[in-house]
Amino acid sequence: MADVLTQVEDRLTGTLGEPDARASVTFLGTERIEVLRFVDASAGTVRYATLGMAAAPMTDPADPFADPERGPRAELLLTVRAGIADTDKVLRPLAVLAASPQVEGVVVAPGSSLDTGEPLWPGAPFGAVLVAEPGGLVPDLELEAPREPVRFLPVLPMTDNEAAWKRVHGADALQERWLRFGTDLRDPARRSVRLAD
Repeated sequence: MADVLTQVEDRLTGTLGEPDARASVTFLGTERIEVLRFVDASAGTVRYATLGMAAAPMTDPADPFADPERGPRAELLLTVRAGIADTDKVLRPLAVLAASPQVEGVVVAPGSSLDTGEPLWPGAPFGAVLVAEPGGLVPDLELEAPREPVRFLPVLPMTDNEAAWKRVHGADALQERWLRFGTDLRDPARRSVRLAD
């Protein structure tokens, strides 16, 4: 486990630079989840990356025959514009989402919705995220066989209305709507995209 997380952290720091802050959260019956913060002053953004979700493959915890080595592995990435909201409070909700495979047996994959049950940070209009396709920011980390690669999955904050609309129409339709209306998904204070034609 530790060797996987060392490789994951090396991939994150090699791609995003050194984190300027980190916090750890431990939930009853789970391994520790850390959240690293990377500030990109030139782009005016701050990125939060989980560290610990990839320690074990995502499998159904009720499956007595689950392979401890095989199965998808991932970490979560959230990027927001800096200085607009108190987004550092996202650390715990993000750690909760990263712990969901261990706690609930969730297999997190692109197109999935993850719900925190609370605002991502104080005053945030978002209580859920859409899991996007990996590979755009941090490349997949290949592990020694039989382990599957670690995928770094961007998470895109969704308003309650967007999350409800996505449940009906699907992830692709919501992303198309975001694109159509030029939605700034990094804006931590943005409003819901127009959902009615």
